[in-house]
Amino acid sequence: MNDVKELEPVVLYEDDDVLIINKPHGWLVHEDGNTTAPTVVEWFCARVPKARGVGEPGHSSKGEILERSGVVHRLDRETSGVLILAKNQIAHQHLKQQFKDRLVKKEYRAFVYGRINDRWGTINRPIGRSSKDHRRRSAERGARGVLREAITDFERIGMGEYEDESFSYVKLMPKTGRTHQLRAHLRALDRPIVGDELYGEHRINKSNNLGLQRLALHAHVLEILLPNGTTERVIAPVPQDFEEAAERIAE
Repeated sequence: MNDVKELEPVVLYEDDDVLIINKPHGWLVHEDGNTTAPTVVEWFCARVPKARGVGEPGHSSKGEILERSGVVHRLDRETSGVLILAKNQIAHQHLKQQFKDRLVKKEYRAFVYGRINDRWGTINRPIGRSSKDHRRRSAERGARGVLREAITDFERIGMGEYEDESFSYVKLMPKTGRTHQLRAHLRALDRPIVGDELYGEHRINKSNNLGLQRLALHAHVLEILLPNGTTERVIAPVPQDFEEAAERIAE
């Protein structure tokens, strides 16, 4: 597996207003005040210096201001795939509104533990905070705090066995954008994502993990109306380790 520091974002699309990249797994989108992992924002500001300060600053749990220049939406640190960044404030406002109005189409690829027998389906489970772990969200009974609507469509791409263990390969299409939505929804089905140390901790140490060395979640497609008036459908290619894992369970 490549060292995280050796990986770099790959530009998928660029114009005067936006930059769309394939984010490597292991990279934070922006600093979190806790870890020293490489961040997309740091890389982005070095590439587009005029974009520094675009958007809204964030705050850490300690109240520190976090550098979030250009950030419109996020991917978790271990999730790879397509991510859009704004180069100016007008573009940032336009893109934020697209996400807020649920006009952005997103498609992810993931491997999960176990068999998903339905070829297609919808997970419609509100998400709150986990009562067991403050880092987690929950779509299960007992979730605390405000429960927010969360909807995910899915399609099973493949299903099979690797070393006598069952796995499924799925396409995930979130209709809402809750924190950890896909990870929490699949946990609620008892089909957590392979390699998920936070939501699949009860499976990860007993499993062969399909030979993968990372969280098996990749943001594959993003379709969005850009500030220039065109609609772009941008694809972050399925990673090689995903292709290899799909072959392992091919029936």
